[in-house]
Amino acid sequence: MLKIRNLQAGYGNLKVLKNISMHVDQGEIVTIIGANGAGKTTLLSTIAGLLKATSGEIRFEDRDMRSLAPQKIPSLGCVMVPEGRQIFAALSVEENLILGGHVLNRDGRRVLAQQLDHQYDLFPILKERRHQYAGTLSGGEQQMLAMGRALMSKPSLIMMDEPSTGLAPLIVQDIFKVIVRMRDEGKTVLLVEQNAKAALQVADRGYVFETGKVVLQGRSRELLEDVEVKRAYLGKDYGDFYDGKA
Repeated sequence: MLKIRNLQAGYGNLKVLKNISMHVDQGEIVTIIGANGAGKTTLLSTIAGLLKATSGEIRFEDRDMRSLAPQKIPSLGCVMVPEGRQIFAALSVEENLILGGHVLNRDGRRVLAQQLDHQYDLFPILKERRHQYAGTLSGGEQQMLAMGRALMSKPSLIMMDEPSTGLAPLIVQDIFKVIVRMRDEGKTVLLVEQNAKAALQVADRGYVFETGKVVLQGRSRELLEDVEVKRAYLGKDYGDFYDGKA
């Protein structure tokens, strides 16, 4: 579904991504873990067209993404949930969701209404809060809204940047259960996450980034048992985070 080859990108003279090669297959959760400054967010921004690559290839559904304007990419089925939520605080919950479904305007109101209903099924609290200003939601509710807004466009690939940031552990578990449900419903997920334990316990495969390079990759269970991954990201006693009950 998504293929990246020898990708380089950065900010001015600062080279952040250094010959990144990776892939995401349809129906997978693939996670990227690494320390701050490893290039995780830069990668998502480059795929989404918010940052231009200096060299390399990005292909989504066998289409070259590098030449596309960022506003065109969601209509192809690739969306991003940014770090920090970035909801429209002065609009209602439902207005935020409807904005996320703007690419469905060509499909008519019935399809838009179906998507709204589906988001309210995934996130019942959003239905309760649908007329409330988004800026008055809790952090966890805002994260759910950001996810629901992205899902409104019926994407095939959803990229998520640090969805657990600033959230209580129980809320994080709820968020990750929804991520698994998204995969089970046919979505493909590219997950950037500093909470390596949570990410690897729900993902199918993972990549470890260090200073803009892929230094390790493999099945998630293999990475969970890797000595260096444990030392650097999981600690001595990481235990079980996700119980698999969505």
